[in-house]
Amino acid sequence: QVQLVESGGGLVQAGGSLRLSCAASGRTFSSYAMGWFRQAPGKEREFVAHITGSGGRTAISDSVKGRFSISRDNAKNTVDLQMNSLKPEDTAVYYCAAGLYYSSSYPRYDYWGQGTQVTVSS
Repeated sequence: QVQLVESGGGLVQAGGSLRLSCAASGRTFSSYAMGWFRQAPGKEREFVAHITGSGGRTAISDSVKGRFSISRDNAKNTVDLQMNSLKPEDTAVYYCAAGLYYSSSYPRYDYWGQGTQVTVSS
């Protein structure tokens, strides 16, 4: 069982930055691939970024490539999402997720955090 808690969301002006963090419980954190997804009102959950258990491989969605990056610290059981040059269309609830498979498909993830709201004003 893995419990995930996101933090770092908030209100920011367009062009600004936020850093989301996800803290995981459990002693097997490095066994899990970690992903960040987001969901805006009235829209489906969307893949943002993911990272392998070792942190050696990452992938970023085309919609945020060049602006967002993902990293993890297995000693601290955390995974972060650095978001730069934010745009109003980045407004959404952001979720971190843990799964045994490195995938951009949200059904492949077994554990989810409660989400953190990111609002970007124009």
